[in-house]
Amino acid sequence: FGNLITQKNYVAGCSSLTRGIFGGGYNGSALNQIDYITILSTGNATDFGDLSVSRYGASGLSNSTRGVFGGGYTGSNNDTIDYITIASTGNASDFGNMQNARAFLAACASTTRGIIFGGDQTGGPTDTIDYITIGSTGNASDFGNLSNNCSTQAAFSSSTRGINAGGADSSGRLNVIDYITIASTGNATDFGDL
Repeated sequence: FGNLITQKNYVAGCSSLTRGIFGGGYNGSALNQIDYITILSTGNATDFGDLSVSRYGASGLSNSTRGVFGGGYTGSNNDTIDYITIASTGNASDFGNMQNARAFLAACASTTRGIIFGGDQTGGPTDTIDYITIGSTGNASDFGNLSNNCSTQAAFSSSTRGINAGGADSSGRLNVIDYITIASTGNATDFGDL
């Protein structure tokens, strides 16, 4: 397809139907770069702008118009939430803050609500679930808890249900799959196992 602007890992991603966005990452140090691609074409990524804080291991989520990046690691865990308008370019703007600073977390979204799962906080992985209303700004609110502490996991969603899968806790790798109903709040429910 092409190449990112900079070789990097621990990148957060989000998208609309037409544009893919890559935020932050690590290349010897934390990066604040935001790259974008046009999904239906091929070619190298183009500069979109910058995150408000250089970081890696952040989460990315989006609806069709707005992309949101939460948390990450900058030498310490971070609670920053930034947002961008996907169809334009420019630097990210401050959205608010997560309930607590953490990195290596996962996120998903419906058209209206973003969910941020788990991650590493001071002391190790956590079971925290945050939610935001994507179209507004403000601090994240408590959604509930995962069935276990986890970080470095994956998350995805339909328009109604969010899934958190895998990752690791302080004892090792996990095969747990949890689900939530995005429009409500409450603790995650066991879906099955990887």
